[in-house]
Amino acid sequence: MNLEIQDLSLTRKTLVVTLDQSEVAGVYKAVVAEIAKVASIAGFRAGKVPLAVVEKRFAKEIADEFHSKVVNKAYHDGIEQSKLEVHSVIDVKDGLIEKSLSAAVTITVDVQPHFTLPSYKGLQTELAAVEVSDADIEAAIQAMRAERADFKMVERAAQKADYVKLSYEGKIGEQPVAELVPDRAVFGKAPQTWEEVEGAEGLIPGLGQQLAGLVKGDKKDVSVTFPAEFHVKELAGKQAVYAVEVQEVRERVLPEIDEAFLKGHQVATIEALKERTGQQIKYQKEMENRAQQRRQVTEALSGAVDFEVPASLIESETQSILRRFLEENMRRGIPQESFEQNKQQLIEDARKAASRNAKIQVILGRIAAEEKIELKDIDIDRFLRMESMRSGQAPEKLVKELGKDRDRVRAMQHSLLLDKTLDFVVAQSTVVPAPAKA
Repeated sequence: MNLEIQDLSLTRKTLVVTLDQSEVAGVYKAVVAEIAKVASIAGFRAGKVPLAVVEKRFAKEIADEFHSKVVNKAYHDGIEQSKLEVHSVIDVKDGLIEKSLSAAVTITVDVQPHFTLPSYKGLQTELAAVEVSDADIEAAIQAMRAERADFKMVERAAQKADYVKLSYEGKIGEQPVAELVPDRAVFGKAPQTWEEVEGAEGLIPGLGQQLAGLVKGDKKDVSVTFPAEFHVKELAGKQAVYAVEVQEVRERVLPEIDEAFLKGHQVATIEALKERTGQQIKYQKEMENRAQQRRQVTEALSGAVDFEVPASLIESETQSILRRFLEENMRRGIPQESFEQNKQQLIEDARKAASRNAKIQVILGRIAAEEKIELKDIDIDRFLRMESMRSGQAPEKLVKELGKDRDRVRAMQHSLLLDKTLDFVVAQSTVVPAPAKA
């Protein structure tokens, strides 16, 4: 066998593997012999059919198996001799494969990057306090009331926490915003939308902060400045003026905490509601702490080392992110058309996230190998229970569905292994109290 390796990048290689004629002939003979063992032809005992008869009778089957085995041999021999750690096979091309000729097979692969594993034990993580105050509980109960609020039309000036129905059209200088971002027309103008007065940030940053005092029928030019890091690049850091017309003002009316309200939250008394709410807040804070620890650890690991990530891993992760995004939108009832309108930006955002995710996956994979971390039955069982709760499917049905898709099973196992490894690194971290929020 002869092997030539071409470096396309630090993580992508092309191998030209040439098997000499004797190796190719050996593969052919082995294939014929295997088929002869099981060949059934009238007039001959099983396993006793002459090879010449087998070659003639099963010519197509032999040709297909011969071709497959030559390519497989070239791949395995080439990888073994090159000592490459293959991440994924990108392409396989073969020329003429005949038993009387040598055979050249060209294989393009992405390989695992080489880098020095950064220190991953004793990384510092911050934990916020999980004590629950009376103010926390009160704020949560007020949020419950807000979820069941009624909105009553009023004939007065808009006040904080009101909702205003309005139309708007923006310009940056003399250029309409709609022309600047034609694929995102909603940033340019809207014939009808709702904004909370001095409340949570809406689609247009700062718009809701300038609506107090307006009444139905009022028109006003509102100046807004898009943040420098705004996700729509064409608008980032720019100042725009939006012509706003108020169509309606509605006051948010919160429900009383009465028997019906308590019953709707499956408790009998306000004390019981407060106790349960406190427990939920504490659990949420603990989960937020865990998420923050995992984020801090991955950022520390990613920032401690630099290397080229296999392009196929980034592409695979990009597609995974986009698929999850589309599935989530479908669950929320958002039409496919909304994705098409912002497709390019969404793909760019997904690829940036995928690059970060792929890098940490490679690092965690190395740590798992270093620490000999493996999945156990209890890890799989825990995943199946959680996935069953999330999807509403019985665990038995999930197992049956997974059994039909080996690629999905491998992806699940890989994800669980990396998740377990991340938990290991977090458990090895040095914990310090997070600074108190101002």
